[in-house]
Amino acid sequence: MKRTMNRFLPVVFAGMFLYAGCAKQEIVKKDEPISPAAAKPAATAPQKPTTSNTMTQPLSQQKPQQATVPATTADMRKALEKIYFDFDSSTLNTTARQTLTKNFEALKQNPQAKIRVEGNCDERGSDEYNLALGEQRAKEAVRYLTTLGVPAERLTFISYGKEKPVDSGHNEAAWAKNRRDEFVVSQ
Repeated sequence: MKRTMNRFLPVVFAGMFLYAGCAKQEIVKKDEPISPAAAKPAATAPQKPTTSNTMTQPLSQQKPQQATVPATTADMRKALEKIYFDFDSSTLNTTARQTLTKNFEALKQNPQAKIRVEGNCDERGSDEYNLALGEQRAKEAVRYLTTLGVPAERLTFISYGKEKPVDSGHNEAAWAKNRRDEFVVSQ
């Protein structure tokens, strides 16, 4: 029995090592599209030119065209609110979900806007840990927005870990402000 175990254990460990592979560490995360479709522009069929009767009407009888985008980029920046997280958590609390619903309403008003979700952490923990946690936080916000109906092609995310603190204090009040996701219009 012992002899069998001595032969079996090295095989199991070698198999686990080969299966798991080596992890590659990335210190700086880059913008990533949520779906592969976001990386490739969709092919569109050529459209036939349409004739308009505005060319034949005098200017005084033509109706002014309405803007297709109801909100400006500046309005979008004001409308998008940050969300905050509990210590060592990427779970969306009730307040964060309500804020994301408000952000969704603003995104519906501007269907052309593309948003980058930036995950941030407080200063506690290693760089690698905080980059991973910031990424999880940003992904959670993106997932929630897509479940509300925002197309994944409009959303990207990035983690800054603890590199962009809002408050440089070293207390719970400062740390609570730094555990956040920010929403940046990236048109």
